[in-house]
Amino acid sequence: MASYYTLCYVLCLLGTASAAILRLVPSFGDNPGRDRMYIYVPDKLSDNPAIVVALHGCLGSAPSYYRSNGISAAADKHGFITIYPGSTRDSNCWDVNTVPSLTHNGGSDSLSIVNMVKYTLDKYGGDPSRIFVTGSSSGAMMTQTLVAAYPDIFSAGAAFSGLPYGCLKGSPGSSPFSSDPACAAGEVIKAGQEWAALVDQAYPGWDGQYPKLQVWHGTADTVISHHNLEEEQKQWSSVFGVSLSKNISDTPLSGYTQYVYGDGTQFVAYSAKGVGHVVPTQVDSILKWFGII
Repeated sequence: MASYYTLCYVLCLLGTASAAILRLVPSFGDNPGRDRMYIYVPDKLSDNPAIVVALHGCLGSAPSYYRSNGISAAADKHGFITIYPGSTRDSNCWDVNTVPSLTHNGGSDSLSIVNMVKYTLDKYGGDPSRIFVTGSSSGAMMTQTLVAAYPDIFSAGAAFSGLPYGCLKGSPGSSPFSSDPACAAGEVIKAGQEWAALVDQAYPGWDGQYPKLQVWHGTADTVISHHNLEEEQKQWSSVFGVSLSKNISDTPLSGYTQYVYGDGTQFVAYSAKGVGHVVPTQVDSILKWFGII
């Protein structure tokens, strides 16, 4: 009899446990990038929930990124949906070097990711004015690609340890192993308006506002040079038409410096002293930036 009650107790516990897991979506519509889509929908969604796209880096995967960055735990707490796309080509790096992926409705990985967002809105609902994107390394490069090429879809982005939008344009590959290494080495130097002109080419004719953006980079990064942070700052401050207004030390962590442009509502940058590749995802900071918390 005791074992019977024990079994009932265990089954009751299982019945109250969270049913939310990372799920593979076998088909989500047009998929020119041949990417995989995973989704995490918490048990309790907020009313009209936000959607966050979280992008892994080279050699990574959607499941590994889900396990490592703490966004799903925040989704449980705040009730938003998270899409974890998975790249399948070129060392699992994202296509941030070809014209189709770099261009609005051009195709490849960026359009596949946008179609994942559209699928999610159709199936689960959510607030189309609160679609956000974040990513690390190659995922940071794709974050900036999506901000540049799909400002009609995304509301804000946060990029950790990436490159300026378009830096790898025309390169033979998108990974550090197949691309021109000059970008990763921080050797591609342009004026702010030159960088901004590349963004203009992402969505010809776009005359609206671009999603607000924050970029992060570690000073000890030996994979993607910290010099790229300066180039990102030149690019996006020119896109937004804002100038550096102040630096704030030890924000959000000791050794991090925040660079505030304009009034700080459109573009900010962070330099992480002594941090290598990649800067860990600062979940609370990006969720505040997105307006989720």
